[in-house]
Amino acid sequence: MRELDIGEVSRRSGVSASALRYYEEIGLIRPIGRRGLRRQYDEAVLERLALVALGRAAGFSLEEIASIFAQGRPRIDRARLAARADELDATIRTLAAMRDGLRHAAACRAPSHLECPTFRRLMRAAVAGAFEPVMAAPSRAAPKRSRARKRA
Repeated sequence: MRELDIGEVSRRSGVSASALRYYEEIGLIRPIGRRGLRRQYDEAVLERLALVALGRAAGFSLEEIASIFAQGRPRIDRARLAARADELDATIRTLAAMRDGLRHAAACRAPSHLECPTFRRLMRAAVAGAFEPVMAAPSRAAPKRSRARKRA
């Protein structure tokens, strides 16, 4: 068992030290001790952080990921994974339809977009709620907290 300090865990995992402290606060990771003021972690924390990163990339919240670790060893609910995959399939279909509509609008030869039947169908679909707003890719920055405490 190799011990890593918080700085080395941050460097090797790509997770900021502040995010590591937050992950500790919500129970995703646990230090094995301290050397001076610096938290020390077992090298296995890197695998756990990789699972957290994978869960976040798949769209799971930190609370959902924490529930996977609630029993200590990760217990991944296969039905939950299948449901999330179905949600991603629906999002992909929606985004593909939006992409196709935008490509058409960009190349449309109609004198005005409002005269284009395809563009008007796209507008009706948007009004009907067929499209959710597309958000920018999530950042890897630490979650914002209103009362952040300074800790090493």
